[in-house]
Amino acid sequence: MEFQVSNAEQTQALAQKLATYLKPQDLILLDGDLGAGKTTFTKGLAKGLGIKKNVKSPTFTLIREYHEGRLPLYHMDVYRLEDTGGADLGLEEYFDGEGVSVVEWSQFVADELPAQYLVVKLLKDETDDDKRTLVFEPHGARYEQLIANL
Repeated sequence: MEFQVSNAEQTQALAQKLATYLKPQDLILLDGDLGAGKTTFTKGLAKGLGIKKNVKSPTFTLIREYHEGRLPLYHMDVYRLEDTGGADLGLEEYFDGEGVSVVEWSQFVADELPAQYLVVKLLKDETDDDKRTLVFEPHGARYEQLIANL
Protein backbone atom coordinates (compact mmCIF):
# COMPACT_ATOMS: atom_id res chain seq x y z
CA MET A 1 0.00 0.00 0.00
CA GLU A 2 1.32 3.44 -0.92
CA PHE A 3 0.52 6.92 0.32
CA GLN A 4 1.65 10.23 -1.15
CA VAL A 5 2.29 13.03 1.34
CA SER A 6 3.16 16.64 0.60
CA ASN A 7 4.68 17.69 3.93
CA ALA A 8 5.83 16.59 7.37
CA GLU A 9 2.40 17.24 8.89
CA GLN A 10 0.77 14.73 6.52
CA THR A 11 3.48 12.17 7.35
CA GLN A 12 2.77 12.62 11.05
CA ALA A 13 -1.00 12.45 10.52
CA LEU A 14 -0.71 9.12 8.68
CA ALA A 15 1.50 7.71 11.44
CA GLN A 16 -0.89 9.04 14.08
CA LYS A 17 -3.75 7.17 12.44
CA LEU A 18 -1.66 3.98 12.27
CA ALA A 19 -0.94 4.31 16.00
CA THR A 20 -4.62 3.91 16.86
CA TYR A 21 -4.41 0.28 15.66
CA LEU A 22 -1.14 -0.66 17.34
CA LYS A 23 -0.88 -3.31 20.05
CA PRO A 24 1.89 -4.46 22.40
CA GLN A 25 4.76 -6.20 20.60
CA ASP A 26 4.04 -4.54 17.25
CA LEU A 27 7.22 -3.88 15.30
CA ILE A 28 7.60 -1.19 12.66
CA LEU A 29 10.75 -0.94 10.55
CA LEU A 30 11.43 2.44 8.94
CA ASP A 31 13.52 2.44 5.78
CA GLY A 32 14.68 5.54 3.97
CA ASP A 33 17.64 7.75 3.23
CA LEU A 34 18.94 10.33 5.68
CA GLY A 35 16.34 13.06 5.94
CA ALA A 36 13.55 10.95 4.48
CA GLY A 37 11.27 11.47 7.49
CA LYS A 38 11.79 8.42 9.71
CA THR A 39 11.84 10.42 12.94
CA THR A 40 8.99 12.60 11.65
CA PHE A 41 6.94 9.43 11.16
CA THR A 42 7.84 8.28 14.68
CA LYS A 43 6.68 11.63 16.09
CA GLY A 44 3.27 10.96 14.55
CA LEU A 45 3.16 7.47 16.06
CA ALA A 46 4.02 8.93 19.47
CA LYS A 47 1.26 11.51 19.18
CA GLY A 48 -1.21 8.80 18.21
CA LEU A 49 -0.18 6.79 21.27
CA GLY A 50 -0.78 9.80 23.51
CA ILE A 51 2.89 10.55 24.15
CA LYS A 52 3.37 14.25 24.73
CA LYS A 53 7.13 14.24 25.22
CA ASN A 54 9.18 15.56 22.28
CA VAL A 55 10.45 12.64 20.19
CA LYS A 56 14.06 13.00 19.10
CA SER A 57 16.22 10.81 16.92
CA PRO A 58 18.04 8.19 18.99
CA THR A 59 21.08 8.30 16.69
CA PHE A 60 23.62 8.69 19.49
CA THR A 61 21.75 6.76 22.19
CA LEU A 62 20.51 3.91 19.95
CA ILE A 63 17.23 3.52 21.85
CA ARG A 64 14.84 6.08 23.33
CA GLU A 65 11.96 4.90 25.47
CA TYR A 66 8.67 6.77 25.93
CA HIS A 67 6.34 5.37 28.59
CA GLU A 68 3.64 7.99 29.12
CA GLY A 69 1.25 6.97 26.32
CA ARG A 70 -1.38 4.30 25.77
CA LEU A 71 1.53 1.94 25.02
CA PRO A 72 5.26 2.37 25.58
CA LEU A 73 7.18 3.36 22.47
CA TYR A 74 10.71 2.07 21.89
CA HIS A 75 12.38 4.14 19.17
CA MET A 76 15.61 2.62 17.89
CA ASP A 77 18.15 3.98 15.43
CA VAL A 78 20.65 1.21 14.76
CA TYR A 79 22.61 2.98 12.03
CA ARG A 80 25.73 2.90 14.21
CA LEU A 81 25.56 -0.91 14.34
CA GLU A 82 26.38 -1.31 10.65
CA ASP A 83 29.67 -3.07 11.41
CA THR A 84 28.72 -4.88 14.63
CA GLY A 85 25.06 -5.90 14.48
CA GLY A 86 22.71 -5.95 17.46
CA ALA A 87 23.30 -9.37 19.01
CA ASP A 88 24.39 -7.95 22.38
CA LEU A 89 21.68 -5.29 22.73
CA GLY A 90 18.85 -7.55 23.92
CA LEU A 91 16.46 -6.24 21.28
CA GLU A 92 14.17 -9.23 21.79
CA GLU A 93 13.30 -7.84 25.22
CA TYR A 94 11.83 -4.79 23.48
CA PHE A 95 10.22 -6.78 20.67
CA ASP A 96 8.59 -9.17 23.17
CA GLY A 97 7.71 -6.42 25.65
CA GLU A 98 4.59 -4.41 26.38
CA GLY A 99 5.22 -1.63 23.89
CA VAL A 100 5.59 -0.79 20.23
CA SER A 101 9.08 -0.95 18.72
CA VAL A 102 10.16 1.31 15.87
CA VAL A 103 13.50 0.52 14.25
CA GLU A 104 15.33 2.83 11.86
CA TRP A 105 18.04 1.26 9.65
CA SER A 106 16.79 -2.25 10.48
CA GLN A 107 19.02 -3.90 7.88
CA PHE A 108 21.87 -3.61 10.40
CA VAL A 109 20.06 -5.87 12.89
CA ALA A 110 18.28 -8.15 10.41
CA ASP A 111 19.42 -11.28 12.25
CA GLU A 112 17.72 -10.07 15.45
CA LEU A 113 14.30 -9.37 13.95
CA PRO A 114 11.27 -11.61 14.48
CA ALA A 115 9.49 -13.13 11.49
CA GLN A 116 6.56 -10.67 11.48
CA TYR A 117 6.73 -6.88 11.21
CA LEU A 118 5.62 -3.88 9.18
CA VAL A 119 8.09 -2.12 6.90
CA VAL A 120 7.42 1.52 6.08
CA LYS A 121 9.62 2.84 3.28
CA LEU A 122 9.90 6.61 3.10
CA LEU A 123 10.94 7.68 -0.38
CA LYS A 124 11.90 11.28 -1.15
CA ASP A 125 10.55 12.95 -4.25
CA GLU A 126 13.31 13.86 -6.69
CA THR A 127 11.77 17.21 -7.62
CA ASP A 128 10.05 18.39 -4.41
CA ASP A 129 11.95 18.07 -1.13
CA ASP A 130 8.74 18.15 0.93
CA LYS A 131 6.96 15.30 -0.86
CA ARG A 132 7.30 11.65 0.12
CA THR A 133 5.92 8.32 -0.95
CA LEU A 134 5.28 6.02 2.00
CA VAL A 135 5.19 2.35 1.06
CA PHE A 136 3.74 -0.03 3.64
CA GLU A 137 4.88 -3.66 3.37
CA PRO A 138 3.30 -6.06 5.86
CA HIS A 139 5.14 -9.24 6.81
CA GLY A 140 2.68 -11.57 8.52
CA ALA A 141 -1.06 -11.80 9.09
CA ARG A 142 -1.08 -9.31 11.99
CA TYR A 143 0.43 -6.60 9.81
CA GLU A 144 -1.75 -7.41 6.81
CA GLN A 145 -4.75 -6.76 9.07
CA LEU A 146 -3.16 -3.60 10.42
CA ILE A 147 -2.78 -2.22 6.90
CA ALA A 148 -6.31 -3.27 6.00
CA ASN A 149 -7.54 -1.21 8.99
CA LEU A 150 -5.48 1.77 7.89
